Amino acid sequence: MLRRLMTLALAAAPAPALAFCGFFVSGADSGLYNDASQVVLMRKGTRTVMSMSNNYKGPTEDFAMVVPVPVVLQEKQVKTLPADVFSRVDQLSAPRLVEYWEQDPCWQPPPAARYMKGAAVEDTFVESESGGAPDLGVRIEAKFAVGEYQILILSAKEATGLDTWLRQNKYRIPAGASEALAPYIQQGMKFFVAKVDIEKVKRDKAGTVVLSPLRFDFEDAQLRLPVRLGLLNAQGKQDLLIYTLHPDSRFEAANYKNVFIPSNVEVLDEVRHRFGSFYVQLFDAALEKAGGKALVTEYAWQTDSCDPCPVPPLTPADLYTLGGDVFGEGSASDDGEPRVAGQPYFGPASSWVLTRLHTRYSKDTLSEDIVFTPAKPVRGGRALGYGKSDEQPGAVEMASSNNFQGRYIIRHYWEGEVACDNPEWGRWGGPPDGGDRTQAATELASAPRGQVALDGVVTSALPQLGLKGKPAPKRPKQK
Repeated sequence: MLRRLMTLALAAAPAPALAFCGFFVSGADSGLYNDASQVVLMRKGTRTVMSMSNNYKGPTEDFAMVVPVPVVLQEKQVKTLPADVFSRVDQLSAPRLVEYWEQDPCWQPPPAARYMKGAAVEDTFVESESGGAPDLGVRIEAKFAVGEYQILILSAKEATGLDTWLRQNKYRIPAGASEALAPYIQQGMKFFVAKVDIEKVKRDKAGTVVLSPLRFDFEDAQLRLPVRLGLLNAQGKQDLLIYTLHPDSRFEAANYKNVFIPSNVEVLDEVRHRFGSFYVQLFDAALEKAGGKALVTEYAWQTDSCDPCPVPPLTPADLYTLGGDVFGEGSASDDGEPRVAGQPYFGPASSWVLTRLHTRYSKDTLSEDIVFTPAKPVRGGRALGYGKSDEQPGAVEMASSNNFQGRYIIRHYWEGEVACDNPEWGRWGGPPDGGDRTQAATELASAPRGQVALDGVVTSALPQLGLKGKPAPKRPKQK
């Protein structure tokens, strides 16, 4: 099916929505809208491990998510996960804003280290329980309980059959569900239904329901994302973030246009106060230039490094949590002995390629499910230490390994005295007070749009978007 992470959820009030590869149903009359949740897919060979995290903000009546899957899942293939791993993947791959300060042109600063190392994090799985719900007409292929979820794997001969099963189970079905389900039933797909027991869920301090992330794995020869069902819970355009993890390859769409987000772009200082709004304006411009029907690559990098790093790189424990255990990651000690049962060994792990793809779509622009294909490594958005990059803004090159990121730069030019005869300009470093002010653009679906004029804040020339670039500030005169 696929491997990736994306953001989606439910909100009773109208809000920008992130897409989902299934749809939500509820016993309540209130509308359900995708808004804030995440899905990660790790793939190797023909096996995919999908992890989904939902930020449930809808009514408290019986709630479930329905996701097409290619095979009947068994209890041992479904787990609940800790939520923090999703935040780390999102922040690690998010577009990042960096700030550099020009050093005194009359003094040579010491070199500064730019690499960050992450500590291992212990993640645990919640063991599944037995359980289920009664068969109400559609064939139940498997049933069990995991955490606060009652899991059913359903098959149906006709789309109206599954529609009827859900309605008989007292769920309000989104308009058009029967038509949307029909192609998946014709392909022989099964349906993963995760029903929530509201009495078992946790709530945060504000009383908002917090659902445990779900993970399941399956075999499928094709890497495909069934996004059409997500439109059933849509209200207007949806942002779709897709994250893939693969041992060797980045991925791109086989049946849609692919473009890269313009990177290595310099901007004015004011952007740091509204980086999210700036970025969605840039993203919208790039997508519109591509005809509004494309997938935008925002990140492709090995999981064991980053530069700059909004958060530490993914740890062996993160990879284990996202599906590494299925592929043998972190399952043995350094000497080859099996790990102790119940005590995962987070030793050296392979470096996987993390790809982040982004689109914003409606029923008019995303008419068919996304099929993914491996793509050659690329390089872009890199820096040479603190200095100027040898890349042109927006340039993307073929490379031997993946090093591409959406990177945006604020430069604070030297404003002090110049007390030497031969000043050396263009030497850059971190903040004068130390530290690192790298900022990641997250929660993009809710970032205000239309509040930033690109031609007023971008100082790099981006002819592909019709931007000439504002002049950089003038340096002080030499004394």
